[in-house]
Amino acid sequence: MSVFNRDSDAEVSRGARAVVALPDLGGEARRDQDARLEEAAGLAEAIGVVVTDKLAYKVRAPKPATLFGSGQVEQIADAARAAEAELVIVDAAITPVQQKNLEDATKAKVIDRTGLILEIFGERAATAEGRLQVELAHLDYQAGRLVRSWTHLERQRGGFGFLGGPGETQIEADRRMIRDRMAKIRRELEQVTRTRSLHRARRQKAPWPVVALVGYTNAGKSTLFNRLTRASVMAEDLLFATLDPTMREFALPGFDKAILSDTVGFISDLPTQLVAAFRATLEEVTSADLIVHVRDIAHPDSDAQRQDVEQVLSDIGVVAGEGGTPRIEAWNKRDALAPEDAEHAAAEAARREDVVLLSALSGEGVEDLVRRISTQLGEGNRLRAIRLPADAGEAIAWLHANGEVLRVTPEGLEADYEVRLSDPAWERFTKHFL
Repeated sequence: MSVFNRDSDAEVSRGARAVVALPDLGGEARRDQDARLEEAAGLAEAIGVVVTDKLAYKVRAPKPATLFGSGQVEQIADAARAAEAELVIVDAAITPVQQKNLEDATKAKVIDRTGLILEIFGERAATAEGRLQVELAHLDYQAGRLVRSWTHLERQRGGFGFLGGPGETQIEADRRMIRDRMAKIRRELEQVTRTRSLHRARRQKAPWPVVALVGYTNAGKSTLFNRLTRASVMAEDLLFATLDPTMREFALPGFDKAILSDTVGFISDLPTQLVAAFRATLEEVTSADLIVHVRDIAHPDSDAQRQDVEQVLSDIGVVAGEGGTPRIEAWNKRDALAPEDAEHAAAEAARREDVVLLSALSGEGVEDLVRRISTQLGEGNRLRAIRLPADAGEAIAWLHANGEVLRVTPEGLEADYEVRLSDPAWERFTKHFL
């Protein structure tokens, strides 16, 4: 793992010591301060950084030069010196000027929340597409910080070599290189998007519903995904344990089969560069037949996390409510609740048709979720009357596997079936058996 520094090519290795500084700017009153500090520390620890101290400050009037007040900056610098920290992580967005001034004051590398999340994504992206998306986001972030961030970029370049003409400054050459590289990555991602669209079109020709898991990072999506599909997707108590989307078949009552999609976890203040870069990946969510929002119901900021996820879904064009994609909330980590809290959550879930309380880790409540998914997807099924020969074993088995057989009335060598089937399933049945 490397943290890019404005004046040095040195790297911050795993095991580097860091101080986390959280500026409370007053706009996040709905969030628990301790939970915010723990999340920031978790982000750092996700790439092997050792957090030695976590500091929170009320910032009533942000300083253009340092964000924090002068006394607060001194306290951060003292904490960094006392812990021999090589890194100061500011859990907010900071300008290049603020970054430079804080580095001068603390004598340590300084990165903000966006830079930290980009570092995590850069380390975790496993596929070629994921790496392209992260690189595009990082270049977009870096391009906006070229003006004042790196003083060595002000040097002049001559006309020799492949970078520009006579008198071109290094900063201009670097900016042009970034633009060219971003354009090339966008072209490659467009090809990936076209390929995924073809795959999606093939899936839509078959009557297999697609269920997308979404949720805040570390809510337990991948654990639930593994339990439902018997897969082995990485699932750890770690922020952003998985980045690249994964799709698997899973058994669903009343359907031949269904497709389950696991997506990247969301987070508050997700960098806009990443939302844009991962839009192609998140298209799997926009085309899903049902969205299952996995929530860590034991987290003190569970309600705020829900709002963050809903905001990202809105940003990528997933509409809620009437006319939008149907949703179910999976209230996960029931096993982490105190007994009285679990009882209260169970009572609330029982009152709502769109909520299932469960533990993906222990399996408690997972079958309830599967039944709820099946019911939700089957609401569009219509009652069909079908007469079949008594020896049409394949067609009869297909009806039981893909629909809800309500009644069978034998009539000599034939039988009348009353079955609930969706329109796509009915079309497939008539094509193959009638």
